[in-house]
Amino acid sequence: MSAGHNTRLGILLMACTTFVFAVQDGLSLHLSSTYNVYMVVMVRYWFFAAFVMTVSAKQAGGLRNAARTRQPYLQGFRGILLATEICVMVSGFTFLGLVESLAIFSSYTLIVAALSGPILGENVGWRRWLAIAVGLCGVLIILKPGMEVFSPYAIIPVIAAFMFALYSLLTRYVARQDSTATSFFWTGVMGCIVTTSVGVFHFQNMIPVDWLLMLCLCFTGATGHWLLIRCYEVAEASAVQPFTYLQLVFGAIIGVLVFGEVIETNVAMGAVLVVAAGLFTIWRARVSVI
Repeated sequence: MSAGHNTRLGILLMACTTFVFAVQDGLSLHLSSTYNVYMVVMVRYWFFAAFVMTVSAKQAGGLRNAARTRQPYLQGFRGILLATEICVMVSGFTFLGLVESLAIFSSYTLIVAALSGPILGENVGWRRWLAIAVGLCGVLIILKPGMEVFSPYAIIPVIAAFMFALYSLLTRYVARQDSTATSFFWTGVMGCIVTTSVGVFHFQNMIPVDWLLMLCLCFTGATGHWLLIRCYEVAEASAVQPFTYLQLVFGAIIGVLVFGEVIETNVAMGAVLVVAAGLFTIWRARVSVI
């Protein structure tokens, strides 16, 4: 089958991508529980930037062509925003664990739908607004506001979800003038610059086994992005996007089996509502395009 139409392969690649990213989340949680978050993200970005520049250098026009953009401020802000979001999300892992953090973070799809009107000028009908409201109810069920067990740390993945939603919308916005290779280049390079400018002041010595885990973390980051690129090369984004929620499933499995986390009833119920609402908004967006 020609590139862009092999949906079955695209779904398989997206499943592999979400698994790799879930493993990356688990490694981030382990390392950030012992070492400074900024340092962990900084080293991760060193490897990611090297990967991005290697890929860009092999494209037509090389690094100069990849870096060329008419929107340098927006591209730079995107890169800084994603790096900051990763730091926030990893911090959320250390306070809440994988299960609850990923359950809340999965609401970013709904935030994208809600903000696509004012930022991208897209039409958001009443059905999608209803789905967004249902997803918000799911987040509230997870958070359990007003109850004694409510943790103020739960706001961390909420902030991360908003930041990643804005990053996603800006990525779609700059794509109107810049290529995917250009956006990819700016994401890696700007993220490396901003994380290094902060993380270098928080550098800590690691024991050999943790350096090995750090290497695995860097490898999963590069592998995950490579798989994601291949996924969108062989299949339409609208066909594979629903399967991004597998990261929540894989992350929950890792959280339970590796870190001994417990899936609370409210988290499970809320996550089901968030995912269902997110899948509906994705479906409605696809129907609108068709």
